[in-house]
Formats: sequence, structure tokens, C-alpha cells
Amino acid sequence: MTSDSHDIFKALADPCRRELLDRLTEENGQTLGSLCERMAISRQGVTKHLALLEAANLVVVVWRGREKLHYLNPEPIQQIYQRWLGKFEPQRLQALATLKQALEDK
Repeated sequence: MTSDSHDIFKALADPCRRELLDRLTEENGQTLGSLCERMAISRQGVTKHLALLEAANLVVVVWRGREKLHYLNPEPIQQIYQRWLGKFEPQRLQALATLKQALEDK
């Protein structure tokens, strides 16, 4: 596992960070204030979680004047999906099961 993958998995391991990513999926380009709404942690806590998400490249920041907008970067998650999860798609699993059955029938 690369250090990038390690950072991504570490960032995804926390439920608060996953909630922030979910909120950005629902509405991308949010300010810190809007992300803090409905969170069960302090503004400082949200800031720390966002910093970890930024370090893992899961969130990117765009400044609009004085506003700091947070955007979801889905690329690292897509890379994780392709490397670790994509091989377990139903079509692939079915193909493997068919191959296994054919080998057992020989």
C-alpha cells in the first residue's frame, strides 16, 4: 500500500470525516460554517478533520474572495475502488464462480 493509499484509508476510517464527505457529495463547494451545521463536534474539530481530508487529497479548497469553499475530490476514492473493490463487482464474481465451476467439472 502506498503512503497515499494509507492517508486515504486513514482519512476514511473516521465517521466524522465520512460524514463530511457525504455532506460534500450532497452539496459540493461548502464553507466551513455550512459544514459545521448539524455536526456533533466543534468548529475546531471540523477544521481538523477537513485538514486531514485535504492532506489525503479527498477535499480540495477553492478561495472565492474571502470565502474558503471545500470540494470533494472523488479521484482518490475512484483509485481505491479500482484497486481494492472493483474486483468484487458482481459480474467479476460471477465470472470467477463460473471459471471455478468449470475447473471443478474437469
